[in-house]
Amino acid sequence: MSTQPQSASEAELAILQMLWDQGSLTARAIRDALYPAGTASQHGTVQKLLQRLEEKRLIERNRSQFVHVFRASVTRSEYAGRQLEQLAEKLTDGSLVPFLTHLVEARRLSARERKAIRDLLDETGSSH
Repeated sequence: MSTQPQSASEAELAILQMLWDQGSLTARAIRDALYPAGTASQHGTVQKLLQRLEEKRLIERNRSQFVHVFRASVTRSEYAGRQLEQLAEKLTDGSLVPFLTHLVEARRLSARERKAIRDLLDETGSSH
């Protein structure tokens, strides 16, 4: 098994987004949010998704109480960065330049966004 957390399916990502937005949740709270009708089959689906996310090391389960509580083990930013790096590896031999170029050219960046990018590049450039 890989040491890096793996990618999430769309259904798994829906759960991750809930955990990023709300912090720790029980399986029941997740099921109620995803499936308000809450059938036994849907509860099983949520349990299976949580199991997969845990196996992928994208979430952690707190077993210290009777009702287990789940939380994301990676931040939204860490997950997005890893996904971008994996995509760059597949498509551009690991270079992020084509992605950044596309984002800058395809989207009009505000002065504040351009300044934030420059500051980040200056900061990381001086630390290497």
